Amino acid sequence: MDKRAVVTGMGVVTPLGCSLEGFWNGLLEGRSGIGPVTRFDTTGFSTTIAAEVKDFDPSEYLEKKELRRLDPSEQYAIVASERALEDSGLDLQAIDPDRCGVIIGSGIGGISTFEKQHSLLEKSGPGRISPFFIPMMIIDMCAGLVSIRHGFRGPNYATVSACSSSANAIACALRIIQRGEADIMVTGGAEATITPTALAGFCQNRALSCRNDEPEKASRPFDINRDGFVMGEGSAILILEEYERAKARGAKIYGEVLGAGMTADAHHMTAPHPEGLGAKRAMQVAIADAGITPDQVDYVNTHGTATPLGDTAETNAIKDVLGEHAYKIPCNSTKSMIGHLLGAAGAIETVVCFMSISTGMVHPTTNLDDQDPECDLDYVVNEKREAKIDYALSNSFGFGGHNVSLLVGRADGSA
Repeated sequence: MDKRAVVTGMGVVTPLGCSLEGFWNGLLEGRSGIGPVTRFDTTGFSTTIAAEVKDFDPSEYLEKKELRRLDPSEQYAIVASERALEDSGLDLQAIDPDRCGVIIGSGIGGISTFEKQHSLLEKSGPGRISPFFIPMMIIDMCAGLVSIRHGFRGPNYATVSACSSSANAIACALRIIQRGEADIMVTGGAEATITPTALAGFCQNRALSCRNDEPEKASRPFDINRDGFVMGEGSAILILEEYERAKARGAKIYGEVLGAGMTADAHHMTAPHPEGLGAKRAMQVAIADAGITPDQVDYVNTHGTATPLGDTAETNAIKDVLGEHAYKIPCNSTKSMIGHLLGAAGAIETVVCFMSISTGMVHPTTNLDDQDPECDLDYVVNEKREAKIDYALSNSFGFGGHNVSLLVGRADGSA
């Protein structure tokens, strides 16, 4: 029989705050973390807004000398991991380091480091490139650095599947615990892509909202006037722990990761399958993997990016999977307030699912003022709502046709 994986700690770095409580309260209040880009001159860009991480102070965990050797994505991952470990109450001196692993996903990795070092190369030649350039840039280093900090010697790697990267990481961590290869997995995602090159690339891809005069209203999932997603950044880390171990130590348990579905659209580089076939299959697999039926799903945290094609395809996929039951349960989009954290989106939205399970509250989808008739589900419009949630589905879909759905739920001893 497979072992069970429960969540005993969570940590976040987000555009709505860098504490779990502050982030969650911001969502329940319907606050927006989106505003004008402040880090560089956006003259000439078709989009000049983003959801930047604000008031980030890593000094509690990282010295100034260390910070100079770390890409922002790595800083976010380390801080979120430290806070998740603190939240878990684990005695790190008492655990077996060979039974503790780290998997952290990212869609793009250290792009700000790449930009700065390339500019230095062009300006001053190869002799001026930092010896830390490569380790600051490569995506696997978030997981590697967390492992090194704590001496965790279990499975250690990164997952890269665009906007489903961190959901992929959680799915992989689940399997490792189920197979008995580790007792504790530090998992999630990190992204720091609000840079000139990344913003320009997404602008040229025509994926972003151009509602620059109303940043807080720009991310409009399922609204008839939606015109693209808003870039976000940050990190979310979850501590997955083998259930019997967590129970034996009296751990606080947020809930359980019960199932995962991973599929491909095999359709287009950036556009979703028009009928949402890959998304549909991912949800079906996750539900079956969890051993429940579709009518037991109580809540869906959607991918909900506010792209014209994506929101419609996902809505249709949810209805195909859940049938009439789809109209009876709350859905929402966290991206309406924090933008799209790209490779970190799946992890932050899984955190949201566990907070909804443990608090009995579902945060609103903001800016949904004129609902698209083709997007006709209950998206918890503009006001938070009480709801008893035993089983929640979290969707993450990425460029390249990558689809991951996670089915999470209440566990014995859940908070």
